[in-house]
Amino acid sequence: MPGLTARRALFACVLSLPIVVPAPARSAQPPALATRLDQLVDAHRDSISADLVRLAAIRSPSGEEAERAQAVAARMRAIGLADVTVDRLPNVTGRIRGSLPDATRRAIVFVATLDDLAPVAQHQRNATRPPYADGDRVIGPGSNTSSTTAAVLGAARALIAAGVRPEHDLVFAAVAQEETGLVGMKALYGEWKSRADAFVDVLGDGRSLTYGAIGIHWWQVWAYHQGGHTLTGGLPNVNQGIARAVDRILAIPQPPASTRSVLNISMIRSGDVVNRKPDSAWFSVDIRALDAPVIARNEAAVRAILDSVSRETGNRFDMRALQQTAGGQIAGAATSKLVRSSVAIATALGMTPQLGNAGSSNLNVAIAGGTLAIGMGGERGGARAEPGEFADVPSMLRSAKFVARLAAVMGVR
Repeated sequence: MPGLTARRALFACVLSLPIVVPAPARSAQPPALATRLDQLVDAHRDSISADLVRLAAIRSPSGEEAERAQAVAARMRAIGLADVTVDRLPNVTGRIRGSLPDATRRAIVFVATLDDLAPVAQHQRNATRPPYADGDRVIGPGSNTSSTTAAVLGAARALIAAGVRPEHDLVFAAVAQEETGLVGMKALYGEWKSRADAFVDVLGDGRSLTYGAIGIHWWQVWAYHQGGHTLTGGLPNVNQGIARAVDRILAIPQPPASTRSVLNISMIRSGDVVNRKPDSAWFSVDIRALDAPVIARNEAAVRAILDSVSRETGNRFDMRALQQTAGGQIAGAATSKLVRSSVAIATALGMTPQLGNAGSSNLNVAIAGGTLAIGMGGERGGARAEPGEFADVPSMLRSAKFVARLAAVMGVR
């Protein structure tokens, strides 16, 4: 998801309205186990930071995650996860096997992201030194997003070291191509949906918790008209049609804020030189809402505007789908064991959790498919996709503690 800083990027991914926090689960897990898991994460602080330094040094833009995937897989094997695999995408998975028989054993799947935003790879190439640990920070391009992967690895290591024997499988995954259409998550969900009770999308330290998903439809609108040299006159001109359409689309009235309906145009591409009218141009349309009918109404309004502008200017328009990410709400999610336990854990870790029902990340895939999921948002670091990018080590350790505690409680019925 595009973004400029860790916090802005994260809240772009985890859009949420303030919602009444449900009563936490009576006990997330035995206090002694929770304390032991926290102690193990703290004891492994330097090792977790070193994992992040290694992962952040690997260039991993969407579609080019193979080297980082192999590094994650190697670390999963080293800490003792079972059934570690790297698929063709390449998604990486490993698990702590549950003790129940295959026929009754389910799974809880924890998801981190392998890929970075495109600018990160360029910053990595331009950097004068590789990522490095400095006190409470790991500094360098690639450190911000990868901190969630390092946290998941740290949580898995703590669970194994503590001797946790869950009834159900605890699956730890790092997925590819999150930034370019949730490709890895779609494949992971297809593999595990019949066995998974829930998915946990690890985006931060858990102070922001999202249990619903906002629908997102991205469009590219192409416009066509006769081009020519400036000396042939300013009109007809494809840019006239583009300008009218963009102005009217941005003025489409939106329903109440509770629908989370948003319509945005952020990209316009037209022309190569000053003295020639282009014969084609395009602009993007980003449409979001909690409910599919609201998205459909906005799309219909956009098409009506394009038809009107076409009649006025002679432009021909072609509206092409770029990405369609379904949203949804799971009945009873807000009061589920997953959400109540997450609230209890966040509180125990010293945070005041904020809940929302409009997530926009890997969890969308699971929720749209009818499977309970939660997004762990919150603190992670700063300057994402900028040369000075960094990860906050205390936040990374909180993320690891949160995942370890939640895995321990969700691994039993």
